[in-house]
Amino acid sequence: MTETFFGEVDLASVTLWLFYIFFAALVIWIQRENMREGYPLEDDEGNKSSNPSMWPLPKDKTFKLPHGRGEVTVPSGQAPERADIPMKRVGPGNGYPLEPTGDPMLDGVGPASWAPRRDVPELDGHGHPKIVPMSAAEGFSVAAGRDPRGLPVVAGDGEIVGKIIDMWIDEPEQLVRYLELELDAKWGSGNRLLPMTFARIRSDRVSVHALYGKHFATVPSIASPRQVTLLEEDKISGYYGGGKLYAGTRAEPKI
Repeated sequence: MTETFFGEVDLASVTLWLFYIFFAALVIWIQRENMREGYPLEDDEGNKSSNPSMWPLPKDKTFKLPHGRGEVTVPSGQAPERADIPMKRVGPGNGYPLEPTGDPMLDGVGPASWAPRRDVPELDGHGHPKIVPMSAAEGFSVAAGRDPRGLPVVAGDGEIVGKIIDMWIDEPEQLVRYLELELDAKWGSGNRLLPMTFARIRSDRVSVHALYGKHFATVPSIASPRQVTLLEEDKISGYYGGGKLYAGTRAEPKI
């Protein structure tokens, strides 16, 4: 009698072991693909971590960006992180808090931090800048709520720092992202963008509690009057966000 291979093999056990091997390989592959951003690991001060991942970095992968914006290669082709950030640890070991060593709002650290994003505007599906001033966009008007244009801008200390002259809209999303304010000569020169989330539109004013009047002169400006880049957006939002902690406008807890 000739014995068959399958007659001596437990097919259920073989199938189960093949599934185990496949699943383990899948988990390892997913983990390596997840390491295209944020690796190799660093400690709090930007030095190479003493506890790297147990898996090696994945091979470089090149992505072609839409609208003729070139290519990006990851992980080795990632844009460099910010270097020489003016902060120091308050203790000797990892995990201790970091504290600013200069002006945290101007240095962009802590809640005022920003990432080195590409200095190009975000585009819509047709390759046009998504966020533009309403004065340069056709077919848009204020259909609901209060139109803030012409209203004075009041800082957290009650000072009037300028007035709203325009609204910057996200055309695909059809909503207002920024208000554009013209500074009074006392508080600086030129125009600045104010994130809509930091503005409170009243009947007679636009209130900004995140900053005092003296801080508006150093709000990051934009290079073009018709578009805002990803890097500029990050710096502007970081500045106003940092004001919630560093500008002195935050109310102390009351017992």
